[in-house]
Amino acid sequence: MMRWMHLRFHAPLAAFGGEMIDAHGVIRNVPAQSMLTGLLANALGWTRAMRDEHQALQERIVFGVVWERDVAHSRMTDYQTAQLGKADRAWTTRGIPAERAGGAATYAGAHQRWRDYHADLRLAAVLRLDPADADPTLDTLAAALDRPARPLFIGRKSCLPSARIFAGWVADAADVRTALQAVAPTKASRLLAFWPEREGTDGAVRITTVTDERNWVSGLHGGGRRICEGSISSSRDEA
Repeated sequence: MMRWMHLRFHAPLAAFGGEMIDAHGVIRNVPAQSMLTGLLANALGWTRAMRDEHQALQERIVFGVVWERDVAHSRMTDYQTAQLGKADRAWTTRGIPAERAGGAATYAGAHQRWRDYHADLRLAAVLRLDPADADPTLDTLAAALDRPARPLFIGRKSCLPSARIFAGWVADAADVRTALQAVAPTKASRLLAFWPEREGTDGAVRITTVTDERNWVSGLHGGGRRICEGSISSSRDEA
């Protein structure tokens, strides 16, 4: 039996980002492995320079999620415009301002982009670490989520949680589906859920590959995982 950390993702807006398509920031129905790594690292107060620590944490995370509401009605797109000039510079994570090139006609029109969001997010997750006895431990992560070193956000920096993220423990769950059933809303049934293929394919209606990992040493996104999509029902009879 294994112990799982129960995470609650409730927010007015959230973004589980997928692969960028030109100026369109798309989302998925499941958080990225790299997003959870960054969220936990942010709570711990880690810096970007701690690349090896980020990489090791990402490789240890095993998680599954279950939607507490109908995901079909949660999506919205934010249309954004900005009139940029050649003298407008942008800061980068490298600490060096990004210069702009091109002639005057390059800046005649407004810059446009589209960003997808999940509105009124209601999602539960269960998470364990493999191996469980390395640092940081689940207890360390739980304490950091309750007293984070920096403000936490769900995907994009504008997506602030509306509830406590750490929601308790699931003890003695043999697998991820059992743990998800334990945190699903009371008496709920046929809820959309996602979990790693390596945790078992029972109950899966679809198995897909997602590229949701990050090479924290190089700073580039890449690396695929196989995940299962299916439905689960709550194992709780009472609140």
